[in-house]
Amino acid sequence: QVQLIESGGGLVQAGGSLRLSCAASGRTNNIYAMAWFRQAPGKEREFVASIARNTGVPWYADSVKGRFTISRDNAKNTADLQMSSLKVEDTAAYYCGAALSLRPLSSSHLDFYDYWGQGTQVTVSS
Repeated sequence: QVQLIESGGGLVQAGGSLRLSCAASGRTNNIYAMAWFRQAPGKEREFVASIARNTGVPWYADSVKGRFTISRDNAKNTADLQMSSLKVEDTAAYYCGAALSLRPLSSSHLDFYDYWGQGTQVTVSS
């Protein structure tokens, strides 16, 4: 079992920055990759960014490339999402996911991940 707790959400003006953090506990040595997804009201949960635990290789959705940066700290079992140049359309609940193994799916797919946190709200005002 892996438990994930997100933190760092809040209210920010457009153009501002925010840093989210995801802390993993439990069987963290089994984690293969971690990711951030988001879900706006009335919309499906969508991929934001992912990072492989061992290599640190990141992957981003086109909508956040150049604005968001995902990083991981294996010693602390955390995966952070630094968000800059925030837009109103970035407003959503942000969820952290953890995958325990490589599987024949893109890391941008929901089903790639085995565990999810409860989410943290990010609201960007105009």
